This record gives sequence, C-alpha cells and structure tokens, in this order.
Amino acid sequence: MQPPHRRGANRRRYRTAVLGASAGGGIPDGAGRPLRVVTGIVLDASPHLLVLGAPGGGETRVAMSDATAVWHGGRTGLAALRPGRPAIVRLKATGDAGGGGYGADRVWLGISRVTGTILACGRDSVDVDMGPHRGRTRVAIPPNALERVLVRHPRLEPGYLIDVICVGSPDGPRAVRPGTSQPGYRADDLAAPEVTAPVPEVLRGTATWFGGADERGTDVPDPADGAAYPAVDPEGDAGGCADAPSGCVAFPYLSIGSEIVVHNECGGRAAAVPVVECGCAAARFCDRCADCDATPRGRIVELTPAAFAGLGGDLESGCFNAAVRPVGTAGRAVSW
Repeated sequence: MQPPHRRGANRRRYRTAVLGASAGGGIPDGAGRPLRVVTGIVLDASPHLLVLGAPGGGETRVAMSDATAVWHGGRTGLAALRPGRPAIVRLKATGDAGGGGYGADRVWLGISRVTGTILACGRDSVDVDMGPHRGRTRVAIPPNALERVLVRHPRLEPGYLIDVICVGSPDGPRAVRPGTSQPGYRADDLAAPEVTAPVPEVLRGTATWFGGADERGTDVPDPADGAAYPAVDPEGDAGGCADAPSGCVAFPYLSIGSEIVVHNECGGRAAAVPVVECGCAAARFCDRCADCDATPRGRIVELTPAAFAGLGGDLESGCFNAAVRPVGTAGRAVSW
C-alpha cells in the first residue's frame, strides 16, 4: 500500500485533471503569506550559522543572531544546538540581500507532541492510544513537568484524553508541558452534533499540530506542509477511519489529497495545505483555544509542525484560533 502522502499527491493530481485547478487557492483577502520554515538534523552550529542536514543528503545553512530564540524542552541557549538533534527553524527577513535575506527567528529542537486517549498510567509515565494512523506510545512525565501537566490535565486516568508537548529522548517522548487543557469528559463520551445540523462553509475553531521529532533515530521532522482533517470520508479509497468519531463540529467530508485553506485568525496568515491524514485524535477534542480570543469548541485541523510554524504558530504554545475552508474548484466563488 502506498504511504498516505504519496496517495494524497496522486489524488490531488487526478482531481486537478478532472475538476481543474483551484481558483486562486481561496486565500482570504488581506491575509499574510506563510513564513518560511526549514527542517533537518543539526550538523554544526555556531553563534552565527546553523547547518542542517536532510535525509537524502545535502545541507541547509541558516544565519543565526543574538535575537534567535532556541527551544529544547524550554527556552535555552546555543549550547542545545548539538549535532544529531532534529530541528524545525522558522525564518525571518533580515534585509541582508547579500546573505540571502533570511535568518533564524525561532529554532525548536527535538519537539514532538503526544495526543490521544490514556490507556494506562504508571508512576512517571502514561501509555497513550494516538489513533489508528499513529499507534500507541509511552510518554514519560518527569517530576519537574508533572505539576504543570496536572494543572491542565487533572485526570490522568484511563479513558480520558491527554495532549502534551514533548521533547525527544533516547527512551522516547518526554512531556515538558501540557499542549492544551484536558476536556472534562471521557474520550468515548463526546456529544456529536445533530445529524440535521447545517455544515458551515467556513469552519471556525482550534488549529493544533501533530507529529514532530524522535531522537531515538535519525528521522527528520516532515518538511512538507500538510494537515490531518477530522472528517476524512471512510468510504472507498478516501482514506478515512471507519470508527472515527464525528467530533463536536458539523464537518464536510473530505478525502486524502483534498486541499483546505487554513487562516490563522490571530496572526493573520493563511495558506492552502493538502489533507495528508485522517485526524481521528483531533475529532475527540471538543475544546477551545484562547490564543487571542476564545474559539468556538472543536479542533478543526491538525497541521504538520512546518505548516503550523509557517502560519505564525509557536509549537510550544500548542494551538491558534483558525478558520478553515475547503479549496473551491475552478470558477467557484470563495467567501469568508
């Protein structure tokens, strides 16, 4: 079976051949373009230059400065830029055309995220079911992070949801802070919308991110922009999960390979991104984000780390207020 991202690319190509290209992507008027993001494995670092390696070979050189913020389990310094660590780097314009015009604004090292249903709890770890596409994992919660996690996740019990920001370690993901607040209901007790509820043309709610780095191997954070969508059609070859919950939002069904426009309503940036995965885990979260104001309830999209950071989201913060709209086909009017 082809990997989901390859099946999605094929479906987008077939869709364009049959329906035509999208009408300008449907980006909202006045929205800013996404920021540039690069990813890779740290090969070398100095106060002035960061060198990243890609899986297939090659290097990316990024200018560093005193203003570059580095994260590795929390704000840290340049000493954390050790060779072998996976990095996600958001760039900013420097005005130095001779140096390429871009430098590192934020660097996240070894960041990952564990989101799903708690299966079992130990003294200093939690086993989590992350959904059929992502499998199961054990996340360590050391004593120095446990208090922060319990403030927003008071029920570390089987059957409840968990969402934590992690840093990679040789033994697997290690939680450093909660990603969002824990919903108060059990994962199997989500109230679905009425079947007759109208499906809005533009969805409004919470955007989060999924995946990240794993320091147990040489995997690199996926550099591609993409989204996990909570309502991928389970019929046929669309790519959805037959047992996925309906969520607390009335979603239109899409398929792997569809495109959606995601608008960060706090930062003002927007981009069209492909649906690369079924967001089964996101569908279980009927929560809110308060990045700049409280959103309506419901997670409406999960983005790859690069896409989330490019739209202005800070990975350690976990979410931003978003509007999401399926990309219209050629000739179709787009309204926000």
